[in-house]
Amino acid sequence: MKKILLISDTHGYIDDKILSYCKSADEVWHAGDIGNIEVIDKIKQLKPVKGVYGNIDNHLIRREFPLDNKFNCENIKVWITHIGGYPGRYSRRVSDCLKSEKIDLFVCGHSHILKVINDKKHNLLHINPGAIGKHGFHNKRTMVRFDINGKKIENLEIIEFNR
Repeated sequence: MKKILLISDTHGYIDDKILSYCKSADEVWHAGDIGNIEVIDKIKQLKPVKGVYGNIDNHLIRREFPLDNKFNCENIKVWITHIGGYPGRYSRRVSDCLKSEKIDLFVCGHSHILKVINDKKHNLLHINPGAIGKHGFHNKRTMVRFDINGKKIENLEIIEFNR
């Protein structure tokens, strides 16, 4: 079993509250718009990080992280990308890939809007953790944590902070 903390859209912001949640995870996944490589450096001092770059990320972040990160966690096939859309409104690039490849968990960011959706068409769980950074129009800062236990995603919890 792995405990995952899923964040996105930090836009260069990280604080002790976020880092305390990182400590209780086995891995931290970042869905892009990191904003500053120091955010990743602070998290990496605590836990391993998997992630992708977002549209605001500079060349340093793009050297460290790919556009798409596909990997297996336990028995779950994961795909993280920054701009992906959501069920019924995926980008063409994402939609084409979902038709040809079996994904169990699709993660994206970008919208700053928290969404957890069971995509019945593609038989996957779609998660956008919203934005944990302070830049943007969102009223709440959000992140998601969950466990991956074999083929199951369990104990999914939304964590909210005031701006």
